[in-house]
Amino acid sequence: MNTAAPSGVIAIDKPEGWTSHDVVAVVRGVLGTRRVGHGGTLDPQASGLLPVLVGSATKFTDRIHEATKVYDAVMRFG
Repeated sequence: MNTAAPSGVIAIDKPEGWTSHDVVAVVRGVLGTRRVGHGGTLDPQASGLLPVLVGSATKFTDRIHEATKVYDAVMRFG
């Protein structure tokens, strides 16, 4: 049986305390492929949606970097 290499975009809710590279490393391990990247770095102290590109979808990284993004934040004082 011939299996196709994994390819596509995965929207991952990056937890606080993880780097974008940590998420990519886990995806590489789970999918068994090195061709994995992310669509923009999130601060390690931030949680949020991290687009992860796999296989041939990695060629769209520039489009994701250029796309409009929206950020929501909660600030606590005191």
